[in-house]
Amino acid sequence: MESKTKKLLFAVLITICIFGSANADLTNQIDSIIRRPSQKKTEFSVHVINADSGKTVYSRNATKPFVPASNMKIITSAAAVKYLGADFKYETKIGLINDTLVIIGSGDPLFNNKLDDIAAALKQQNITAIKDIVIDTSIFDDQRINPSWPKKELNRHYACEVSGLNYNSNCVSVAATTVKGKVRLAVEPQTQYLKIINKCKSTSKPPNTVWCARPPNSNTITVFGKCYKKCKPIQVAINRPAAFFAFLLAEKLAAAGITVEGDFIERKIDNRKKIKVLRTYTTNLSDVLARCNKNSFGLAAESLLKTIAAEAGQGSWDKARDIIGKYLTELGISEDQFYIDDGSGLSKTNKLSTTAITKVLQDVYKSKNWPLYKNSLAIGGIDGTIGKYFKEQKYKGRILGKTGYVNSVKSFSGVCSTKNGDYIFSIITHRTNGKTRTAINDIAKAIIDSH
Repeated sequence: MESKTKKLLFAVLITICIFGSANADLTNQIDSIIRRPSQKKTEFSVHVINADSGKTVYSRNATKPFVPASNMKIITSAAAVKYLGADFKYETKIGLINDTLVIIGSGDPLFNNKLDDIAAALKQQNITAIKDIVIDTSIFDDQRINPSWPKKELNRHYACEVSGLNYNSNCVSVAATTVKGKVRLAVEPQTQYLKIINKCKSTSKPPNTVWCARPPNSNTITVFGKCYKKCKPIQVAINRPAAFFAFLLAEKLAAAGITVEGDFIERKIDNRKKIKVLRTYTTNLSDVLARCNKNSFGLAAESLLKTIAAEAGQGSWDKARDIIGKYLTELGISEDQFYIDDGSGLSKTNKLSTTAITKVLQDVYKSKNWPLYKNSLAIGGIDGTIGKYFKEQKYKGRILGKTGYVNSVKSFSGVCSTKNGDYIFSIITHRTNGKTRTAINDIAKAIIDSH
């Protein structure tokens, strides 16, 4: 018996020594990466924990709140899984109240390509004319733009408005082509909802410098710059997404021979039992999570955030902040380690410590919803925002996570699968430069190298 006890103690000591050595090696590797001359001015916050035990294996400025950039989406998406449930679906309903066409928005950020089917649904009912088009966007409040978002970027695709009825990512695509010395513009989808002003000039040599401007509260898009042969399409966010959808729908119905005799009206339908439902379009939570995390789609994150709030009675940023704040404090994260402003991380007033991020990731890791959430993360060397990184066989498919970037801020958080188990990590950097992303990626590689 005494012999068996000694053997057990010896095995435990060996294990402690091995893991202690691994952690010391990881510390040395990460410290050397941070001390690189190229990162002399960069401030790092790093937290690495054992995914199962939660034990910290590396920590640097881990409780200090930093601007997280798109790593804010980790908090939003994890909260969505917790509060909405894995089986949640967005449901957008199309129906009739007498001769009025009604659309009940659900806040679905991926709603798209339904115009032909709606026209077909009306034709199946032998309808040749409707009076008004009523869109109910009341699932969310009327604040479509977060006040903290950069004012000069509100026509960019990543800063599009957030509505109870979203369509085509609330953007249009503008492409420029030079034909016989003149620049021609193509807008998709084509619609009279927009006014397009072409001030773009042709050029006989690269590069393309085409850019678009849209003033606030306007749908006049002016195209500037110079076009060499053909430029990559530019995504431009539009004003009033629900009206955009209604206008596109009216144009589609007219083309299908269905007359719209009345107006577009945006209002809440109080008695929905009166609606004769023609179509119900659904989007699974898993699809929205993947667009949020793999592709860093801002509208997906903001819609998830407001949906969490809507399920609690008020689809607003204010309500969502209260819910997310409660979620974080219940995980034992002190209030001085976070400030929640939006869901996507576009607002630079967001603050998160790397400890907060690792605790949230471990919370979902330990839950029954981990397989769903894991599938939403970008996979190193394979897909999403880290598909172009970690292509070496040693790392490919073993690093999953979410990147982030706003001016002077770069971040990366996720999970590394090593021979000795999974490790959750979070890295946020401020005062970054062109080599900081490499340093961040090398920290993730070091976790695998040392374990």
